[in-house]
Amino acid sequence: MRKELLATILVLTIGGWQMQKASAQPRLVVSLTIDQLRTDYMEAYIPHYGQQGFKRLLRDGKVYKQVGFSFQASDRASAMAAIYTGTTPSVNGIIGNEWLDRETGRPRNCVDDTAFMGNNTNENTSAAQLLSSTLPDELKIATKGEAQVYAIAPFRDAAIMSAGHAANCAFWINPETGKWCSTTYYKDFPWWLDEFNSQQGPDLRVKDKDRVNRYRRLLTSPSVNEEVNYLTEELLTKSDMGKDEVTDFLALTYYAGTYQHLPLQESYQELQAVYIGIDSCIERLLDTLEHKVGLSHVLFCISSTGFTDPVYQDLTPYNIPTGEFYLNRCATLLNMFLMATYGEGEYVEHYFNQQIFLNHKLIENKHLDMAEVQQKASEFLVQFSGVNEVYSANRLLLAPYTERTERSRNGYHRKRSGDLIVEVLPGWQVVNEQTQEKKIVSEAVTPIPFIILHPVFKAESISTPVVAERIAPTIANAIHIRAPNGCSQLPLEE
Repeated sequence: MRKELLATILVLTIGGWQMQKASAQPRLVVSLTIDQLRTDYMEAYIPHYGQQGFKRLLRDGKVYKQVGFSFQASDRASAMAAIYTGTTPSVNGIIGNEWLDRETGRPRNCVDDTAFMGNNTNENTSAAQLLSSTLPDELKIATKGEAQVYAIAPFRDAAIMSAGHAANCAFWINPETGKWCSTTYYKDFPWWLDEFNSQQGPDLRVKDKDRVNRYRRLLTSPSVNEEVNYLTEELLTKSDMGKDEVTDFLALTYYAGTYQHLPLQESYQELQAVYIGIDSCIERLLDTLEHKVGLSHVLFCISSTGFTDPVYQDLTPYNIPTGEFYLNRCATLLNMFLMATYGEGEYVEHYFNQQIFLNHKLIENKHLDMAEVQQKASEFLVQFSGVNEVYSANRLLLAPYTERTERSRNGYHRKRSGDLIVEVLPGWQVVNEQTQEKKIVSEAVTPIPFIILHPVFKAESISTPVVAERIAPTIANAIHIRAPNGCSQLPLEE
């Protein structure tokens, strides 16, 4: 009896110790966001992968196979913001990589900020236009600033959105020089980066003979992911990230899109090479983390920005309904209609990215009801060929909730979006008359993955659809901090 009791105590003690060990706070969170990574492509090329990249993650990780965003028209910037804030553009303010500034009438980049100079770049950059806290921000708050937070990405918007407001520093590749650069918005520009740039900078490996565009071409080539790995290895070598009991955060970005944004039908063979290259980069990254920190001390996860293939394709030979939609012509006719209805004036002030901005000052001076003007404008615009629906600001902000309006409402921000959002029919081509660029409209949803590797998460594959805004609270819950302040989603797993 005594031996049985001792055995029971021993089993409980060992089990408790193992559970405590498995649930220990990670020393380092590594969040890898792969721009345009698709679940179907990731799985299609499995026979070509090694054993320690995607296969390792799919075998040992918790894999959510059908992740999507709960708002319309996501691009890289708005997707990254949603992943790291756990909320939609309606709250975090990032409705896209660019939006129209009402005051100037010009497009404004989501990370432009003239108050801060660049390091190794002429770009003026900050995270000030991101209106809610991020997961790394909350880690900084929880550790009273002791956590180290860095972001490394090929692209400026991705680096800033993943770093957040309180990071030590964020790095991206200068498209003009091919060097790693940053912004004075972050205070800890490392002493070793200039030396790294001079001896191991991305520009030293570019063989492209096109001197004007060669570094821009690098950003959408498979080799850019290797460059992210090189700088990651240097950062982990030169810093003490993951070396103490305070959890640190490293946000990384890879690229999985087509080379130079070529149409998919021209790039299937190249995409296979891209995914095989990403598999090798993940294997090397995990190996680096094992040697520098120890994977048992790392919470590692992979997410994606979603996938869109907006490249023009002629659908006429396939008898698929199609046509051309010109927003500028639409805006001109709308202004004529409003003049006929309310009298002389320039009622349409600006138009941009399927959004129309009305002249608020004119409407106020004429003592017109804004909601009524928006409603009449919507009723006029919806009659145009190719228009599926028109959402007014009043309808999105104040009308009762419906499932039909939810995605549009989530992607709308009252201070940055237009008064009228024009939804074009699938298959139609949105034409920019100034540049003659054509973008084909598609509502097809392409599932993307979220994979998390850490002892507290059971290895399994889950096909239940989930929204990407649940990623931030899931990681926050795993490292025992609060979710970002704009996040209203629950974690994927307690």
